[in-house]
Amino acid sequence: MSALLRSFLAGLACSSVPFTCADDLPPIRPVHEREAEYYQLTDVPISQSINLEASSFERLPDGRLAIGTRRGEIYFVSGALGQGEVKYQLFASGLHEVFGLAWNAEKKALYATQQCEVTRITDLDGDDRADRFETICDTWGFGGEHEFTYGSKFDRDGNLWTVHCLTGSYTSESLFRGWCLRTTPEGKTIPTCSGLRSPGGIGMNAAGDMFYVENQGPWNGACSLKHLRPGGFMGHPISFPWYKAAPNMGPVPAEPKGGREQRQHLEAARIPQLVPPSVVFPYKRMGQSASAITLDESEGNFGPFNGQLFVADYTLSLLMRADTELVNGVYQGACFPFREGFSTGLIGAILTREGQYLAGGCSRGWPARGPQPYALQRLEWTGKTPFEFQTIRIRRNGFSVRFTQPVDPKATRKLTSWKVGTFTHFYSPGYGSPEVDHQDLKVTGVSVAEDGLSAEVRIADLREGYIHEITAAGVRSNDGEPLLHETAWYTVNQIPQ
Repeated sequence: MSALLRSFLAGLACSSVPFTCADDLPPIRPVHEREAEYYQLTDVPISQSINLEASSFERLPDGRLAIGTRRGEIYFVSGALGQGEVKYQLFASGLHEVFGLAWNAEKKALYATQQCEVTRITDLDGDDRADRFETICDTWGFGGEHEFTYGSKFDRDGNLWTVHCLTGSYTSESLFRGWCLRTTPEGKTIPTCSGLRSPGGIGMNAAGDMFYVENQGPWNGACSLKHLRPGGFMGHPISFPWYKAAPNMGPVPAEPKGGREQRQHLEAARIPQLVPPSVVFPYKRMGQSASAITLDESEGNFGPFNGQLFVADYTLSLLMRADTELVNGVYQGACFPFREGFSTGLIGAILTREGQYLAGGCSRGWPARGPQPYALQRLEWTGKTPFEFQTIRIRRNGFSVRFTQPVDPKATRKLTSWKVGTFTHFYSPGYGSPEVDHQDLKVTGVSVAEDGLSAEVRIADLREGYIHEITAAGVRSNDGEPLLHETAWYTVNQIPQ
């Protein structure tokens, strides 16, 4: 009898006595149910008269939230953070998809990034209704649908950053489509980066550097987090014609050699302006349409991840976590699953210093896993610490992995507890890319710190320019618990010397 037939018959025997076989297996709950023990989702009530397709958020001086929408409104909302009755006040309307809000305390005004301009909006008489609308910057072309523009909060120099989707996500038919611009406090426009395709959000890290999320498509094998390094080229050459309007940017970068044989890290070595993705989000396993970026500045009020970035996803209605570091002057780092189960496609979000994550969006225009046409939800830490990867940092011969709880040293030191594989993508004008150049790496040793909170994982032959999939299925906490999420992905742009 063949091994295949024996396996098949054994399966039939097991299925004929299901209770006996099932007794050996623990019940498996959906991942978002397990995540809910640590991070609880709450629906924030929305007035029946409002279609709240939330696309941007800002905290006002009095503690209320300003919420911008895809329908061009701005609402002032009290009670959304869980303190009292939820009330909505329409502040402004008639705008065009508000994908950025920032409060300027000196001007006592709200700066709104809409698709065609950055607008300063002022309430002159204190009745919570907008009275004055002033164009601060409109130094880019705008032709209509799918030319999205996302705006940041003010950076440490008082600038607003805007990132501009290509025309229809494919061409650059209007000025600075596919670019990042900065607007100074005086209203001056500074072209900052070229080569963007379809941004989904923009935000600062703890060091004050600006990042945006790019979505899979031409010249982008998967969604990713990218550092907006001034003067940088983000990878899509269709926007090169606008260098003629940006003399501060210097010469046009060399044209990338796209194709199935090309890899972005090799092209980055040839093209000095080309900025590789800081963190690649493996497609579908870590989201499918990356969106809002928020920084955890809660000093522990949102759990053990202070200083890290949280990235939402529209299509899969979930929240991811990213931990970055500078290596040889280049940003890179790891991404981790965090929380599934949101009710709609996520577009805008805010994370308060009190540790409350508020997100909203809609499912209009593209399908989303969350079934609701729109929603507003609050995510809060329950106070119970999950057993997770906290950070992963690269070393010359492997990775330094820190955990949120002490590990069982014996289980963690077993080489079979760990598995590391690598892959990358085509750097090509084709839409997206499969994962290619797969290779398993050998784990040669693991040492555990005395406090049990970190481990040095030694690996033979790290691969520069590749995503490293790190799975720790055999690692256990001191209490015998497995990791809530056992796999993380680290994007290696540089290996420290």
